Amino acid sequence: MATSLFEQKSEDELWIEYRKTRSSQIRDAFIRQYMPLVKYVAGKVSVGLPGSVEFDDLVGYGQFGLLDAIEKFDPSKNVKFKTYAVTRIRGAIFDELRQLDWVPRSVRQKSKEIEDAIVKVEARLGRSASDEEIAEEMGVSVSEFQQSVLKVSGTSVLSLNDVWYSGDDSDRVSIGDSIESPSSLNPDVIVEREEIRRVIIEAINELPEKEKMVLVLYYHEDLTFKEIGKVLEVSESRISQLHGKANHRLRAKLTNIRKGIM
Repeated sequence: MATSLFEQKSEDELWIEYRKTRSSQIRDAFIRQYMPLVKYVAGKVSVGLPGSVEFDDLVGYGQFGLLDAIEKFDPSKNVKFKTYAVTRIRGAIFDELRQLDWVPRSVRQKSKEIEDAIVKVEARLGRSASDEEIAEEMGVSVSEFQQSVLKVSGTSVLSLNDVWYSGDDSDRVSIGDSIESPSSLNPDVIVEREEIRRVIIEAINELPEKEKMVLVLYYHEDLTFKEIGKVLEVSESRISQLHGKANHRLRAKLTNIRKGIM
């Protein structure tokens, strides 16, 4: 039983033993212990996705991430397993969703249109663009622009996880992730990853205050849109809109910066 193993030894002791023995009994105990975490992450990811994406499917995708996390976790890195596992679970879900290509073409085109407009305006002005300036670049009213952002906000979480890759294809650096650099990476790749991370942090800090707060509360404090709405005293749909706008603005900034460093 999972409970009896966790009663007999501390979790740290179990991790050390698992690293040595690869015991299937300990692995199964970890799976049972952390399945609620998979469901929690799947629930967060499901917010804003279309009804055609089943919650149980997200949980299934997340289980692959949990297994990956259990196999690769290194207790000597001084990172909590829960923190590490959330990254892997979320990444596995996004990877599967990307392969399913569930985003309608019209939504993808609209998302690209918004991002391109922000890239052009901010490159021209050298600062964050206002809603009015982005709307003008797109040739629409401010309310039409805001409606467009709301419409594509469900896809922006996925696009944000495609921000940058470093090293091999499974080793991405993104806003919600803080993956430890594997010891197998050579020094050049580690330096490149740290430079990318620094650029991402700078880009986040340049966002308008409310958009930055939404990203921090969502990705680092693990709050839902509903909970963030209560903190900022605005509606859940407004948070969804701010989240989508922050992601598009951030990707636009990184697109401009990337041309210079990658």
